[in-house]
Amino acid sequence: MSRPQRLTILGSTGTIGVNTLDVVARHPERYQVLALTANAYVERMAEQCRAFRPRYAVMLDADAAERLRLALREDDLPTEVLAGVEALERVASLPEVDAVMAAIVGSAGMRPTLAAARAGKRVLLANKETLVMAGRLFMDAVHEHKALLLPIDSEHNAIFQAMPSGYAGDLDRGGVSRILLTASGGPFRTTPLAQLAAVTPEQACAHPNWVMGRKISVDSASMMNKGLEVIEAHWLFNAPAERIEVVIHPQSVIHSLVSYIDGSVIAQLGNPDMRTPIAYALAYPERITAGVEPLDLAKIAILQFERPDLQRFPCLRLAFDALKQGGSASAILNAANEIAVAAFLEQRLRFDQIPVLVESVLAASDCREAAGIDELLQIDAAARAAAELHIARLA
Repeated sequence: MSRPQRLTILGSTGTIGVNTLDVVARHPERYQVLALTANAYVERMAEQCRAFRPRYAVMLDADAAERLRLALREDDLPTEVLAGVEALERVASLPEVDAVMAAIVGSAGMRPTLAAARAGKRVLLANKETLVMAGRLFMDAVHEHKALLLPIDSEHNAIFQAMPSGYAGDLDRGGVSRILLTASGGPFRTTPLAQLAAVTPEQACAHPNWVMGRKISVDSASMMNKGLEVIEAHWLFNAPAERIEVVIHPQSVIHSLVSYIDGSVIAQLGNPDMRTPIAYALAYPERITAGVEPLDLAKIAILQFERPDLQRFPCLRLAFDALKQGGSASAILNAANEIAVAAFLEQRLRFDQIPVLVESVLAASDCREAAGIDELLQIDAAARAAAELHIARLA
């Protein structure tokens, strides 16, 4: 029997990280957790260290790292606790690591995910911002260093499964006419438009199908999440914007589809459970059990589809516009949206003001192509500052 696959999990205390560890725990003979990382959730990280006994635990926040050291010392665990972005990059690129689950939410995940690609790892990509902010830089690193890139988002994982065998980035050669990304429509799919100004963070975070973190739940409610996925799909599958389509599918059973030139449409179906794409990527090209209930089509009975209303979901339009504009427009879109969503969750901004803020920042920004990661981070910081200024003016 071959040795277990050694894993680094970036963002282990979040939803994706927790689900990854759930799958890993079902196959102890196949996987060994070498490193876990988080921002500041010490209690959950300590629990994970007790359960999986990693060699390294990294906290982005230095104070949290010190608290974790004290907690693990009391349990006499051998885990070495590190802190900061450099430590994240280190555990993502260790020679002994086979695969890296990149599940840190937001731009904080970009550097360690890029480090994993440059180290030629199997990269299980759940961090949207890496491709949205730095798609060209990241994909160049993947190709140059022969990393294996496997998407974890349920939609992109579905597309990956539905693409022709050995797909190498040429839609025409693969006989693909277009990619169809499904979207649930979120909690406000049928809410009267006049009521969107009054929705609360709790309402926006109450997704009808998926269990997700607060930021991504708000993005799903505004459909910015789907817009970011359009940008991701462009980089993952070398697909131009005009060959990517979004379709509302409230049941979240069909996770995405690929349409072929012969009229065939191939879809991947399953219950809305992130353990399915996680297990697929962990074991690829094999398949393993994930603890997910089998799909009962008779129980579901009806599958619905509709076109997205861009008046209701202007964030989706903004994402398509940013993709077509190119340069750093997608990075600016992402930065402004992160600030807008944070302000909404803090009740400093109305839900319907999120797209207004993002569009304002985009219109006022220089969307030049960044020469490298440092310049990209400068553009990101400038967009965030502009977004904060916009919010201050609204106050």
